[in-house]
Amino acid sequence: MAPFLPCSCEIFRGVDFGLRNLTMKQMAWAVGAALSLVLAGASPAVAADKVHQQLMAEIRMLQEQQQQLQQMLGGLADTLKSVTSKLDDQTGANRKAFADQKLLIDNVAEGVRVLREKADDTNVRLSTVSQELEAVRQAITSMPAPTAPLGPGQSPPPAGTEPGSAAAPGTTGAVNAPPPSAPPLISPQRLFDNAYSDYMAGQYDIAINGFNAFISSFPRSDKADDAQLNIGNALYSAGKYREAVDAFQKVIANYPQADSVAIANYKLGLTYEALKQYDLARKAFETVVQKYPTAYEAILAKQGLDRLKGK
Repeated sequence: MAPFLPCSCEIFRGVDFGLRNLTMKQMAWAVGAALSLVLAGASPAVAADKVHQQLMAEIRMLQEQQQQLQQMLGGLADTLKSVTSKLDDQTGANRKAFADQKLLIDNVAEGVRVLREKADDTNVRLSTVSQELEAVRQAITSMPAPTAPLGPGQSPPPAGTEPGSAAAPGTTGAVNAPPPSAPPLISPQRLFDNAYSDYMAGQYDIAINGFNAFISSFPRSDKADDAQLNIGNALYSAGKYREAVDAFQKVIANYPQADSVAIANYKLGLTYEALKQYDLARKAFETVVQKYPTAYEAILAKQGLDRLKGK
């Protein structure tokens, strides 16, 4: 504002110099003109002051808005922190719930497995009991009918004759021996184990009789195919290869769905190889490889085929 003050003083001095020679009307006009000049000279400073005040007001408004934004950002940060904490808590709760559910499912699965094992064990026991009952029934039905007591002077009939019938003159009363059967009141498992013990001890004839008795007494047992297979093994170990071939073929023919068929085919190939019937041995080995590729005997059969190359 300093540059405008000297101009205003000079104007007033010029006005004061000419007042003495002016009329009232002229003096009034001169005063008005002087005031106009003074106001005209002062208006840029006033405008600059208003602009400065307006700028200061806008700066204060921006500062207030900045403070409000900072407060809002602080509130948003607190809200975000709270939401993050809630999400973390919810995630932890979900993890715990999933872990509890997995533990519950694992416990249920373990319980089902135990129940299944117990059911399988119960089925095995029931099968054993039913076989033992069948053995008892067969033993009872095979018992001879009771005979009437002998009167005075009567003698018992010769051995091998039916009750109430006399032996023909000149005969000894001998009859054909029945096929081997299980002793009365013996369980199937015990009969099988006894025959297998004889086989492992190298008593092949006794073992063969035991396995034949098992098959005859319990033809529907799930071990009947194993008994027939062990008959073939005993004959093979005894060097009776022709009879072993028949025994292994019975396994294949009589028990086609049993798990011992793959073994029987492989053992049949070994038996043919021992008999030097290489074409039949090769055919038996190829049957194992083609029909039972995942069985362990398939590996052995491939080795047998390698041995037969060039024969």
